[in-house]
Amino acid sequence: MSLLSRPRRTALAAGTMGLALVVTACGSSDPAPSAGGGASAAPECAAFSQYGKHEGKTVSIYSPIRDTEADLFEQAWKPFADCVGMKITYEGTGEFEAQIQVRADGGNPPDIAFFPQPGLLERFAKAGKLKPATDEVKKLTAEGWSEDWAKYSTVDGVFYGAPLGASVKSFVWYSPKMFAEKGWAVPKTWDELMTLTNTIAGSGVKPWCAGIESGDATGWPATDWIEDLMLREAGPEGYDDWVSHKTPFNDPKVTAAVEKVGAILKNEKFVNGGYGPVKSIASTAFQEGGVPITEGKCALHRQASFYANFWPEGTKVAEDGDVFAFYLPGNDPAKKPVLGAGEFVAAFTDRPEVQAVQAYLAGAEFPTTRMKLATYVTARKGVDPANAQNPIDKLSMEMLQDPSTVFRFDGSDLMPAAVGAGTFWKGMTDWINGKDTKTVLDYIEASWPKS
Repeated sequence: MSLLSRPRRTALAAGTMGLALVVTACGSSDPAPSAGGGASAAPECAAFSQYGKHEGKTVSIYSPIRDTEADLFEQAWKPFADCVGMKITYEGTGEFEAQIQVRADGGNPPDIAFFPQPGLLERFAKAGKLKPATDEVKKLTAEGWSEDWAKYSTVDGVFYGAPLGASVKSFVWYSPKMFAEKGWAVPKTWDELMTLTNTIAGSGVKPWCAGIESGDATGWPATDWIEDLMLREAGPEGYDDWVSHKTPFNDPKVTAAVEKVGAILKNEKFVNGGYGPVKSIASTAFQEGGVPITEGKCALHRQASFYANFWPEGTKVAEDGDVFAFYLPGNDPAKKPVLGAGEFVAAFTDRPEVQAVQAYLAGAEFPTTRMKLATYVTARKGVDPANAQNPIDKLSMEMLQDPSTVFRFDGSDLMPAAVGAGTFWKGMTDWINGKDTKTVLDYIEASWPKS
């Protein structure tokens, strides 16, 4: 599931509410005016000259990003809009997946939408609702992103829009202080991770803590576990075959990956530190899943880069801090595929001002400005990770921008919604609650759309 998908959106906004956002118009080298649009220095418009003038024009953007993060987006692109003379109207919603369909079917689509699910973008592209990206957007995307990213907004050979933000999911959070005190080392392979897990269990501390409760989306953190293991066990091509259903959901390869996850998440000796037995994972909110690390009640928590926003106030996120994260290893330390998520900027209209906004968002200027305001991750090359607001964002960007990184998008966001946002979530919740692997995988396989 994407970081920006509906059920996760409210929680993330709540997490970022706690950030201290101090932004001024003239206190940095950025030309951004104040968020309130009051008296401030005139923005330096030379940086936006290539986008032309669009005096009096309005471009609408519809997105699952809302609350504090929506405000930061609007603040970041305000200098651009002011300089080219346009107005950008922005609407964030917790019902994006359903309402974008309603609006498109009703003849009232936005000019631009931020799609957190490539599968949803593909549906609109195949229906002829989206406009192909311009040559300029194609060029900017080729300059800024790997082919792994660009392919997710390419449908039947037609490219529809550049990626925007990103998250890295292949992380395990831990306490550097606890590791130093206990003499534990960060594992480099899966076997070392399991050895560490047994060592921690033998010390009297539950090694792992987890939470998969997320309202209507309960179960998505467990699907992320499966996706990460499939990427490591089956390799990138095998992962692609599974996500596209060339490999059935109840194939032995999938069973093996689920059982590897089960060796941790369904083992009473290993979970659920700070909360209770295995079944407590299903009732523990994902936002709270890793908190016991800060209380010394567990040692490890597998969750994405955005979890940096959910630690208790005052928690130092750093390599020498209260919490940090390491890469979830496979058994070949030379291969480090990265699982992640993000969103894509696609357009329903192709007026010149709309194309200008798409091009601006595809360049390095917007993510650089946005990142300087508060925590933000992008995979775009040309955006300096040194400007990241915390070490995890910096580490995430370095991983994503590394040309040797093999990236794969969140599997549930690529699958048909009935599976990826339906039976996969529910099936993994049932699995945590006691159902056996075969029953669960047969159930998910039977739900795959027949056409």
